[in-house]
Amino acid sequence: MTLALEIPKLTIGSIREGLLKRRFSATELTREALRFAEAENPKTNAYLHFCPERALSAARSVDEKLARGEDPGLLAGVPVAVKDVIVTKGVRTTAASKMLADYIPPYDATAVECLDAAGAVILGKTNCDEFAMGSSNENSAFGPVRNPVDPERVPGGSSGGSAAAVAQGTAVVSLGSDTGGSVRQPASFCGVVGLTPTYGRVSRYGLIAFASSLDHIGVVARNVSDTATLLQVIAGRDERDSTSAAVPVPDYMAALNGGVRGMKIGLPREYFKDPDSETSKLVLDGVEVLKRLGCEVREISMPHTEYAVAAYYIICTAEASSNLARYDGVRYTFRSRDSETLADMYRNTRGEGFGAECKRRIMLGTYVLSAGYYDAYYLKAQKVRTLIARDFTEAFREVDALIAPVSPFPAFKLGEKLDDPMQMYLSDIYTITASLAGVPCMSVPCGVTSGGLPVGMQILTRHFDEAGMLRLAYAFERNRA
Repeated sequence: MTLALEIPKLTIGSIREGLLKRRFSATELTREALRFAEAENPKTNAYLHFCPERALSAARSVDEKLARGEDPGLLAGVPVAVKDVIVTKGVRTTAASKMLADYIPPYDATAVECLDAAGAVILGKTNCDEFAMGSSNENSAFGPVRNPVDPERVPGGSSGGSAAAVAQGTAVVSLGSDTGGSVRQPASFCGVVGLTPTYGRVSRYGLIAFASSLDHIGVVARNVSDTATLLQVIAGRDERDSTSAAVPVPDYMAALNGGVRGMKIGLPREYFKDPDSETSKLVLDGVEVLKRLGCEVREISMPHTEYAVAAYYIICTAEASSNLARYDGVRYTFRSRDSETLADMYRNTRGEGFGAECKRRIMLGTYVLSAGYYDAYYLKAQKVRTLIARDFTEAFREVDALIAPVSPFPAFKLGEKLDDPMQMYLSDIYTITASLAGVPCMSVPCGVTSGGLPVGMQILTRHFDEAGMLRLAYAFERNRA
């Protein structure tokens, strides 16, 4: 089989083996991966732009290390895609917004530096909802992403491009960002693995801010082993991010083969309101696999779940209104030219530069932070957030992990929910609780619907127990068939 035919099937392990056995060079692999990705991209619009010069430079560095007999790194030669809200030095980073259409950062995000140090080859930047605000990837200023499973359906959002690239085979792994489910939901819709680490486990330095107390950098891969490897590379304390945690990073790859017998699994009844739906049935079938592996399963309650959507959309919009205030036509790339006064320039720049969803969230956030409404909305939402976090603390006193659906439904059709923001927001109902609590969580494929659409099973564990979460996911993945 030629290298060209193998591209969509490659894993981190198979690439390393191929390089060490001299079946191909990193440069040869990168040229073929770029050719394949550029040819396939029109089908999905997963990538906004490619960076061949940077990719080939990284590949040559890997080949040089191999020639000298040096360890080329955990991700040596691996084609990686990076969501376009994560800055890359010398490579355009737009956040899928007209506001940053011409922005070329002068530095790399910490997670990108980690990829480079591990020998990864960054092929390009992936499409997303504008400033990561959305659940369908239809809010991009550069057109929607199409789901590789069914091009008439959404890939999920906001990291739809990152999930679609991995599912399509145009990247082996990718980086995304997750504020309220933006890694897990696209992973579920596209049939791949998506992991959101504990808040603080991975540095946010270089992640364009949406809602700073909720934003995470997460990972997408085709299997759990590659997910663990990518997380290993990017996890750790960073002095440039005051919210990154000084907590030791375990060996995630070694943790995969640990046993799961005796692990206590909780099923929150609030996440299974419709047990007869195809999504719930597939997730519950996955739970049966874990039972056969010796896990103890019990029903539990997360009583404040029903308030999560309201609390989340108050907190995230409030933070967005503050973070996006910097885009005023003075300090960043886009500026409206049809203005006679400074006030007109501000107004026109933001009116022309932001899309409809960004404007909606900025207005909501400005309202809940305004005089007379701060206590009634924002402060109350923060109190509810504390209660939701307490639900998780109490649950993890009883169980080691929680299992839930990722979304109430599989991938929906393009345009189906665009005119109904509330229905769109409700697609995040099972993911935003973990984001509010800051706990690690992931989506693992658990089957397909009668219509052939992928469904993900969500696994959640206590703070900084990504190792336990990955171990459970790996055991499930190996035994599901």
